[in-house]
Amino acid sequence: MHHEGEIDVYLGLDVGKGEHHGTALTPAGKKVFDKPLPNSEPRLRELFEKLQAKHGKMLVVVDQPASIGALPLAVARDAGCRVAYLPGLTMRRIADLYPGESKTDARDAAIIADAARSMPHTLRDLAPDAETVAELNMIAGFDDDLAGEVTRTKNRLRGLLTQIHPSLERVLGPRLDHPAVRFLLERYGSPAQLRKAGRRRLITMLRPKAPRMADRLVEDIFDALDEQTVVVPGTDAAALIVPSLAASLTAVLDQRRLLAARIEELLEAHPLSQVLTSVPGIGVRTAARILVDVDVDVDVDVDVGDGSGFATAGCLAAYAGLAPATRRSGSSIRGEHPARRGNKQLKRAFYLAAFASLSQPDSRAHYDRKRREGKHHVAALVCLARRRIDVLFAMLRDGTFYQPPKIATA
Repeated sequence: MHHEGEIDVYLGLDVGKGEHHGTALTPAGKKVFDKPLPNSEPRLRELFEKLQAKHGKMLVVVDQPASIGALPLAVARDAGCRVAYLPGLTMRRIADLYPGESKTDARDAAIIADAARSMPHTLRDLAPDAETVAELNMIAGFDDDLAGEVTRTKNRLRGLLTQIHPSLERVLGPRLDHPAVRFLLERYGSPAQLRKAGRRRLITMLRPKAPRMADRLVEDIFDALDEQTVVVPGTDAAALIVPSLAASLTAVLDQRRLLAARIEELLEAHPLSQVLTSVPGIGVRTAARILVDVDVDVDVDVDVGDGSGFATAGCLAAYAGLAPATRRSGSSIRGEHPARRGNKQLKRAFYLAAFASLSQPDSRAHYDRKRREGKHHVAALVCLARRRIDVLFAMLRDGTFYQPPKIATA
C-alpha cells in the first residue's frame, strides 16, 4: 500500500475507550515513542504534531477505524498525517509471528507499527469507502436494535390480543405490518370498542389507508368478534396498553424507514454496492451488513474488490457460521450440522437473502434439490446460503456483477 520512502515515522495505535497506546517506529525500526495517551483531541494533536516536527511525514495506523478509533483518525487527518488501518483478522495472524503470548496494549501497538513499517501490503487505505463503512456500521447497528424492538413489540401486542380475544388476534396479529391495522388498534384497543365503532365507521376510516383490504378486513374483524361473547379478565387493562403498543410499533417502523433511506444513500457512495445488490435477494440492509461485517475493501488502482480479509469463500462461510460442522465422537458420526458459532448478524443476513432469492429459478432449484435429499426447510436454506457465498465471494474478488446461471437447453 505505502512505499517506505514516503513515510518517516510509523505510529501504531491500539485504540481504547479511555486511552490509546501509541508506539512509533522509524523506517529502520527504532522506537521513538511508546506511551499510553488519553482519547482527547488536544493530546492526540500534540503528539501527532510533535512527531511530525521531529521526524517528518507520519503514517498513523489503527486496528479499529470506526467507533473508538474514529477520533484519533479524524485528528490525524486534520494534522496532515497519512492514515490507514490493519484489519483485525490480519492483526491476529501477524501477532502469532511475534515472540511472547501476552496480550497487552503496548504489545499490540508495537505489532501494528511494525506491520505498517515492514508489511505495508497488510494495511488498508482509509479511503472514502471506509468512511462510508464506518457510518454504515453505526446506522446498521442501530437498525438491528430497532428490528429487535419491532419483534418484541409485536410479540407483546399479539400476546395481549391472544389473552383477551384469540379470534381477533388471528385476524389482526399477522397483519401488524400494515399501517391500517396499527392505525385501527391505536384508536380501538378492545373488542368492545371495535364493536361499538361499527362496520361503516371502520370501513370509512380504513379505506384511505387500505383501499383493497378495508372491506374484507372489517368483515373478518366482526366475524372474529362474533366468535367470543364472554369478556376475559384484564380486557379493560389491555384496552389501555394495546393503543400504546400499536403507536410504539408505528414509531419504530417509521424510524427504520428513515434509516433505510440513509443506508441506501451511503450504499450508493460505496464502489461495491451495485455488485452486492445485483445478487437476487440482497437488498440495502443485507448489503450494508455485508460491507460492515465482511470488511470488504476496494483496490482503487484496478477498481475491483479484494474479496475481504478472508482467504477463501469457505473462510467467509465459517466466519458467518454457515460452514457445516461434523459431530463425531469415536466411531459415532452424527452427521453434519450448521456451526453454532460465527457472526450471528451476518448469518441472519445471508439466511434472509437466501430466503428472498427463492423466487429465482436457480435458487429454487438448488433448494428443491436439498429438500429431495431429505433436508428440512431451514437446513435447505442454509445450504442455499452457503452456495451463494461462493458466488458472492467471487463477485467481490473480481468486482463483477451477478450473472444468473445459464439453463441448459435440450
